[in-house]
Amino acid sequence: MFMDAKVSGTPAPAKGGHQTLASLGSFVSKYGIIIAFFVLCAALAMISPYFLTTNNIINVLRQTSINGILALGMTFVILTRGIDLSVGSMVACAAMVAASFATGAGNTSVFIPVILGLGVGLALGSINGLMIARFAIPPFVMTLGMLSMARGLTYIYNDGMPISNLNTSFRFIGQGELLGIPMPVVLFLSVFLICWAILKFTTYGRYIYAVGGNPKAARTSGIRVRWVLFSVYAISGLLCGLAGLLLSARTSAALPQAGVAYELDAIAAVVIGGTSLAGGVGTVVGTLFGALIIGVLNNGLDLMGVSSFYQQVVKGAIIVLAVMLDRSRLSRD
Repeated sequence: MFMDAKVSGTPAPAKGGHQTLASLGSFVSKYGIIIAFFVLCAALAMISPYFLTTNNIINVLRQTSINGILALGMTFVILTRGIDLSVGSMVACAAMVAASFATGAGNTSVFIPVILGLGVGLALGSINGLMIARFAIPPFVMTLGMLSMARGLTYIYNDGMPISNLNTSFRFIGQGELLGIPMPVVLFLSVFLICWAILKFTTYGRYIYAVGGNPKAARTSGIRVRWVLFSVYAISGLLCGLAGLLLSARTSAALPQAGVAYELDAIAAVVIGGTSLAGGVGTVVGTLFGALIIGVLNNGLDLMGVSSFYQQVVKGAIIVLAVMLDRSRLSRD
């Protein structure tokens, strides 16, 4: 009797231990990106006394805004098992077109350059979406082609020359403030809230997750898969147009070589934020913190005097690590 009771009583602690580990694993999986962000900030604050200064924090947020906007659009794409390698080129093309209508002194209307910049981004993104959704061209191939085409159009547009002398009202988009908050940060947070609401509360958001999770099942359920695929690339293009406006307004010029490798930082922010490259899993909240981690990391390495060459190595390693963790999580599931 004693032995039986002892044996029968032993599984209980083990079960409780497994439950505790499972709960801890679930907590880390859900909030790990937020924990990692604050741990990184704490580490950099100890390393550099300048990191937590108000001016530096504002600078980090301002620098993060453009990549953050691109990453939000990239989140929609990756959720559907896609990829968009053309975002950097589309940013440059939209910036050049918008800047060409915002030159000259004075405080002229900003409406036309803004509409044209957004329109160029939307048009290029829609071409990506049309070719991927209607003609089943693999996203990697189509967006790689658009990367080259949009860059070529950017150089053709102004014979490879930059456009400067942008007017005051246009520069306000990238250099102005609203209630003491830089306009790029205001626009970034506004786009984040819109994207969060779309994915969290709308039927369209559920369609995006469904298409990414299982396209065949989504089609069987009556979801217009082609339309969803087309729309996410159009959204990515539209946000590229917005990023192009911010970039040119912030730097007071549009350069044909601008935006090179921006797609890498955008993809990195999405993957670090926990969005699965296999589709159907991820949130824009994760992307927000992924973009912030990249921005903070870049800023911290700059404060420590680390060469930009080494910074590229670090970011590449982080991307690989994030993908490895994603694959590990998928294999466990």
